[in-house]
Amino acid sequence: MYQNQYVAITTTAANVYAGKQALEFTLPQQTAELSDAVEKIVSPELDVLFLRYYSKFQPPYDVVGSSHNGSSISAHYEVGFQSTPGVPANGTNKFLANLENWRGDAATVSPGDLNIYVYHPLQRSQWGDHFFPTGLVMPNTSIPFDFGPDFVSRPDLIPALDQWYSYELMVKANTPGKNDGRIAAWVDGKLVMDFPNLRLRDVASLTIDRFALCFHIGSNPNGQSKKWYDNVVAAKSYIGPMVK
Repeated sequence: MYQNQYVAITTTAANVYAGKQALEFTLPQQTAELSDAVEKIVSPELDVLFLRYYSKFQPPYDVVGSSHNGSSISAHYEVGFQSTPGVPANGTNKFLANLENWRGDAATVSPGDLNIYVYHPLQRSQWGDHFFPTGLVMPNTSIPFDFGPDFVSRPDLIPALDQWYSYELMVKANTPGKNDGRIAAWVDGKLVMDFPNLRLRDVASLTIDRFALCFHIGSNPNGQSKKWYDNVVAAKSYIGPMVK
């Protein structure tokens, strides 16, 4: 757990989806970088993992630029409890998939477009790539990425603030030597993005060892922000939304 003073358990009914409590992250107003997160080490390590949770943003959420504000599934992205941003994935050291929102400018509706932030061996930037549901990959969105013949382009999605959604992230590591990896995400049980034909690793020993819930900002100058998570489940197969 990072930043203990900004990570709490709330029992306020309006901020709990189901049950009696939820996880609450707070980001103070500041121009410095800050990361809130809770992490779970996966043991034994896995080739595939599904992570389902409910989450909502407190309005207004007015962050532009770097903001890892959802969930992550990763393989050796952290050494001990020290993350390794800026170190490219090379097929043997790590891979990472974050389900998050990206708001590149203030004109984009908050909290921004849902996407997958990825460290993978073909990444275009040392800081990782963004995969959008349409198939665009950032940076260099004019250059097509090969998601294979089975890829289906889906519309971009911006979730509403102050509304609970069921999110589910799935990461399947590829067979070394084959491009049969996959990253997919569901919102309220609907498949909203699906990226097949992926190469995430070149060695079988590189396996999923961690998942996390996070609320990171590069800068948050426009006011305190909060986000809540509830009813978190991790499994080896699809979970789906709760039946209330």
